Amino acid sequence: MTLSIQNIEKMLHAKRFGDNNGIIDTISIDSRSLQNNQKTLFFALVGSNNDAHIYISDLIKKGVQNFVVTHIPEGLANKAVFLVVENTLDALQKFAAHHRSLFKFPVFGLTGSNGKTIVKEWLNFLLNPDFNIIRSPKSYNSQVGVPLSVISINDKHNLGIFEAGISKMDEMEKLENIIRPTIGIITNIGTAHDEGFEDLEKKIKEKLKLFKHSKLIIYQKNKIIDALIKSKIKSFSWSFNDETADVFISKKEIQDKTTLQVRYGKENFDVQIPFQDEASVENAATCLMVLLSFKYDKKTIQNRMQWLYPVEMRLKVKNGINKTTLIDDSYSCDFQSLKIALDFLESQKQYKNKTLILSDIFQSGLSNEELYTKVAQLLKNNKVNRVIGIGETISAFKNKFTNCTTFKTTADFFLNFNYLNFVNETILIKGARHFQFEEIVSALEEKTHETILEINLNSISHNLSFFKSKLKPTTKMMVMVKAFGYGSGGFEICKLLEHHKVDYLGVAFADEGISLKNAGIVLPIMVLNPETTSFSSIIQYKLEPEIYSLKGLNAFLKIAEKRKLKHFPIHIKLDTGMHRLGFEEENLDELIAILKDNKFVTVKSVLSHMATSDDLVHQEFAHSQITLFEKLSSKLMSELQIKPIRHILNTSGISNFPQAQYDMVRLGIGLYGVSNDAEEQKYLENVGTLKSIISQIRSIQAGESVGYGRRFVANKPSKIATIPIGYADGISRHWGNALGFVTINNQKATIIGSVCMDMLMVDITEINCKEGDTVIIFGESPSVTFMAHQLQTIPYEILTSISQRVKRVFYRE
Repeated sequence: MTLSIQNIEKMLHAKRFGDNNGIIDTISIDSRSLQNNQKTLFFALVGSNNDAHIYISDLIKKGVQNFVVTHIPEGLANKAVFLVVENTLDALQKFAAHHRSLFKFPVFGLTGSNGKTIVKEWLNFLLNPDFNIIRSPKSYNSQVGVPLSVISINDKHNLGIFEAGISKMDEMEKLENIIRPTIGIITNIGTAHDEGFEDLEKKIKEKLKLFKHSKLIIYQKNKIIDALIKSKIKSFSWSFNDETADVFISKKEIQDKTTLQVRYGKENFDVQIPFQDEASVENAATCLMVLLSFKYDKKTIQNRMQWLYPVEMRLKVKNGINKTTLIDDSYSCDFQSLKIALDFLESQKQYKNKTLILSDIFQSGLSNEELYTKVAQLLKNNKVNRVIGIGETISAFKNKFTNCTTFKTTADFFLNFNYLNFVNETILIKGARHFQFEEIVSALEEKTHETILEINLNSISHNLSFFKSKLKPTTKMMVMVKAFGYGSGGFEICKLLEHHKVDYLGVAFADEGISLKNAGIVLPIMVLNPETTSFSSIIQYKLEPEIYSLKGLNAFLKIAEKRKLKHFPIHIKLDTGMHRLGFEEENLDELIAILKDNKFVTVKSVLSHMATSDDLVHQEFAHSQITLFEKLSSKLMSELQIKPIRHILNTSGISNFPQAQYDMVRLGIGLYGVSNDAEEQKYLENVGTLKSIISQIRSIQAGESVGYGRRFVANKPSKIATIPIGYADGISRHWGNALGFVTINNQKATIIGSVCMDMLMVDITEINCKEGDTVIIFGESPSVTFMAHQLQTIPYEILTSISQRVKRVFYRE
């Protein structure tokens, strides 16, 4: 895509300010991307929590010269070219719709509650021997993601596969105008985003708007869909139980596979797929329908579908060997998803040096010369220090890359593995599936036991945005990352928060802050419970201490004077009723006297902590705290002639006492998906999922016991599974003896007997499972909130108890 600014101006019906006859070849909405350059057109999107106009000044300094805006920021009128429009998101969508109109090949539009990304990836696998396919990268299916996907179409593509996701009414028409699918696919209609629709019929009616101009719709037969499809559109339905469908499918499970017995018109044939779970079988049936609609013969269908594979939709961050961090994106390799992965690499890099292990790139729609020239420039922009290429094609273009080593095959890579010296670096592993890069991930990954805590970074971002939406535009946000990020992990979450430009991080003790600074975090970090012995380290690492007593203040000032500090930032804690830490009203005059005309420190903020913000039964007490905070902080400001940041609200306070936002709030447990309010909990996403596996399954007879002390005795023949997680990993012993449960294959398995140090046992008598199957210890079910209620504690204790020996795996969908 290369367009002149003049052409874009006409296309968007924009008003142009500034002269530029340059060419645009990149569209961007992310000010943080290292891919922004002189040929970038930046759309300054405005959301409920963020306005990208505030980043334009920084982007100009980085070389970006062309912007689509709703207004020109003050002082920038003559420093760049601005295309002024009423709504920048509408403009982005209009741009994408125009680009789509230039191409006439078949385009699939996928919608549904579940399965869209799986079906898209499988269709890409099944059809790519015959087509040059453009598809949505990852799950780019939103009002922003769809236009960014469609803009990537080029002249070499001859088939498109795009997802469309909606969460409320009146969203689909905009996506239809951009995708303009010629063939529609409806995947599973489930309960996701139900809250945005009055009923199922209205939800389906909204989704069907995607197919306004389609010639064919493929779907699982459903009476509501049947009634709503317009007569001019041809339907092609399938079913497991309705024999009036165009294609009737029976299922038969054999070992770990499923045979689909297909009846289509006069034809009957079998197709084998390597799955048995209901969702995968449904998604495979949808893909089968597409192959039938394209008139593929049964032998081709049988041959290709037997090789369907599990699709990993996540970018995962893992600890690697020799002080390395791995970003695992080892299941696909195309140009668009490489750009996304490189942005993620920058947002999650723990080590300065960045290494990319990259396979041949397929289906770019570009000549190899043009493709690898673009890839080389992309890696240069992203400041990748080392490239390891694997594949015949990338090896042929090795000279385009700086500091590049190539191998023809993955096997050749392993022959030289010991000479590649992976150490102190962040490594992005990005490979097309048949290169089997999962073996590279396995070789580089730090070996730990099979229990992991998965942290969903998308959910962190969602929850952050949810609480930001409750704030005034001028209110700053501190995020609490103490106690190893409430058990979820420190650096990785802090790096994401830095990416989202929060204002402060909060830790309990100096060593937590030092660890983050050593890892490269540059956000200001407040130490809330500093010990006087840590003041020297706090100063050395440029942390900012909370000062809560005269003794502590005098100790810090003594060191500050000795080191000849000037205006070192400190934070004054006031006790307004919590009676834990802080200056009380009777100390205020002495505090003011010490701080007055003091040049060694600067009061950066004044804060207090609410004792009952989560319990509205005590809201009178909460209001008394706010009133006292106003009185004491105002006196400090007046007497010292200062304007510090003031903050008193924690997570519950943000929701329950919005009038007391002051200058900043402190978000804690809410970031991790936990609320004390049941209604608010519905809007938060689960962040942490603690997983393990079944180590062993055994059968016992009535009268036999399990575990220490024979606390469980079977009253009938039973099947018992042993899970390698115990109280040394953070699972309370009280959670055993039939109080708690785990989830295996979406079914509850009761914990029987005592929880051991490294193991627990569960009853799987009624569950179809095998050794090696995944076990959910907590996540969606049971949730940490449920566990806390059963154990008569709080979610904080559940989360922070998870041992450091449990590996944390961070991922982004």
